[in-house]
Amino acid sequence: MSAMDTEVVVIGGGLVGMTLAIGLAKAGIASVVIDSSDPAAQTAEGFDGRASAISTASWNLYTHLGLADELAPLGCPIEKIAVTDGLKPGRIDFQPPPEDGSLGRMFANRDLRLAMYAAAAREAAITFLPSAHVAARERGEHGVGVTLTDGRVIKGRLLVGAEGRQSPTREEAGFTPARWGYGHRAIVAGLSHTKPHDNVAWEIFYPAGPFALLPLLDDADGAHRSALVWTVAEKDAAGVLALGERAFLSAVEARMGGMFGALRLTSPRASWPLNFHHTVRVVEQRLALVGDAAHGMHPIAGQGLNLGLRDVAVLVEVLSEGLRLGLDVGDAQLLARYERWRASDTFMVSAATDVLTRLFGLPGRLPSAARRLGMAGVQRSPVLKRFFMQEARGMSGALPALLRA
Repeated sequence: MSAMDTEVVVIGGGLVGMTLAIGLAKAGIASVVIDSSDPAAQTAEGFDGRASAISTASWNLYTHLGLADELAPLGCPIEKIAVTDGLKPGRIDFQPPPEDGSLGRMFANRDLRLAMYAAAAREAAITFLPSAHVAARERGEHGVGVTLTDGRVIKGRLLVGAEGRQSPTREEAGFTPARWGYGHRAIVAGLSHTKPHDNVAWEIFYPAGPFALLPLLDDADGAHRSALVWTVAEKDAAGVLALGERAFLSAVEARMGGMFGALRLTSPRASWPLNFHHTVRVVEQRLALVGDAAHGMHPIAGQGLNLGLRDVAVLVEVLSEGLRLGLDVGDAQLLARYERWRASDTFMVSAATDVLTRLFGLPGRLPSAARRLGMAGVQRSPVLKRFFMQEARGMSGALPALLRA
């Protein structure tokens, strides 16, 4: 069987991997995307209730890639983020001035997947191989090769690992990430409710973990909708998932203080264990890692996908600039520049997320009082609030062109 030749071989066709392929195509770089999942299953109604916050910087990326018109009608703007310790007094309200726009947009993951698949299908420079499984990876001085279990061989100049937290490409390359578990599990579901959310994202902290309510657009019948991400202790997760629908909704309503009125489930409940990993090195010979293959964190701040999209924007800029200089896309200098550019951002966001998780997980009245005192101080400080909002919007630091307005 003859080999398929390309420039970049991307293993992993999730949101980060597919966005990378689209960005490379716009820069004139051909890629083959290999993904083990079936797109029909990934985009089926009710596949899961997950939703993602797309930051301002990530929205700029999708705008530059020509996806804004398609995505805009599907996303709910986040006009404000309310952060509270167990719904007690002393909360923080992050609300940017009108001239700054929203803090981001919430999308159902299914809608993002559909848009990515459609955009990739329009690009002649992208070859998508779904339901494909990798048997072997090879990297050498002059190129890379991937052999699939069905015998197909893909040859390229650069291999990108984008398979997510359990990345076999990362493990095979011998990267040793720092990693630990939190003993938590995130329970995710879609909700509809009788009262509007007013485009506010709620982050309610309880000792067992954060309880997030993320605004979605109303459905076709006008029902108000939100995505729930409820963090529970691992030992309690099976019991929470086993609750009947009415009992589950009662527990949810109690934790949100009834602020949205009567609730109804709009998707099956799903759950994922929560852990942390961070890889200091994200490149090797003709290899780069992006997204959760390089760094995975607690969803407490909703930055996981956005951090991966920042990887994409930097890698596309570095490779496209190298191409203009006549360099091979797998050139070690280009990969070293990508690693240096991403090192500080990924470490700072990962570390801050971990600290927040531990800080808000401290039980007891004294830690709660201290947290609320600190939150009240931030609430009264426009400078601190603006700093945190800029971080949440992804608009701080040295940004590649694709992330700028």
